[in-house]
Amino acid sequence: MEQVRYGGLEAGGTKMVCGVANEKGEWLAKLTIPTKHPQETMPEIIAFFEEQQIDSLGIGSFGPLDLVKGSSTYGSLASTPKKGWPGYSLLGAFAHLNIPISITTDVNGAALAEAAVGAAKGLDSCVYITVGTGIGAGAVVNGTILEGLSHPEMGHIPIVRHKDDRYEGNCPYHGDCLEGLAAGPAIQGRWGKAGVELAEVSEVWEMEAYYLAQAIATYTYVLSPKRVILGGGVMKQRHLYPLIREALATQINGYVKIGDLEEYVVPPGLGDDAGLTGAVLLAKQALAQKGLKSTNL
Repeated sequence: MEQVRYGGLEAGGTKMVCGVANEKGEWLAKLTIPTKHPQETMPEIIAFFEEQQIDSLGIGSFGPLDLVKGSSTYGSLASTPKKGWPGYSLLGAFAHLNIPISITTDVNGAALAEAAVGAAKGLDSCVYITVGTGIGAGAVVNGTILEGLSHPEMGHIPIVRHKDDRYEGNCPYHGDCLEGLAAGPAIQGRWGKAGVELAEVSEVWEMEAYYLAQAIATYTYVLSPKRVILGGGVMKQRHLYPLIREALATQINGYVKIGDLEEYVVPPGLGDDAGLTGAVLLAKQALAQKGLKSTNL
């Protein structure tokens, strides 16, 4: 019997990561290419999945995305600042494959993966936050990805400015929202150097921890996740984790009984594979929902 081949696409603002896995979760093929204009990027990705003869496809994409089923633009990118991508239909690009396809945001996919087989395995809720070129977050509540009017936009919440921060913020929509003050480009804009060049400058990371802890406190009050997972390029600065935990304890001030903060705020269990693993899990779900194959997540 021929093995089932699940395709996964982690469509990021910087790079596109494609993978094919079998039922056991073993990788059969991978491809990573830079995210350029869709006319340059997508033909190579489509050709990869055509050649791999996948049975279903899961897509976790940067956003904003239209995830309202029944909408005429369902599966399309919305008001992204990336040139050429606003209005582009990721779902439509693969329609000719005639296979089950499931799509959500990249952070939703990563949250799903971390809940199923990663740092939140065995728990029924978690929040996954990525801190990199932008800031995004996805939530799993009662074992299900949280969606409503659209997908959550937790990177754009308003936050209280640090008393020593004079940086105006760089979000093109909101200026000094969380993303505008704490994403990678904000660190460079404020301090004049990329985060990797500022690893030893304590005030950089104390301010970063203040902003991220403030956001986590808000998510804790609203969603009550059992674990908060922080990934993305900025979080490669591993000394940020204890700073965030310390700042979170100060901000919550005992109001919510979180327990051990070292177990509450953690790095991804799947490392850089969280997004792609989530996309493959979406592909498994899509095939199962079509009644073609059962799956155990």
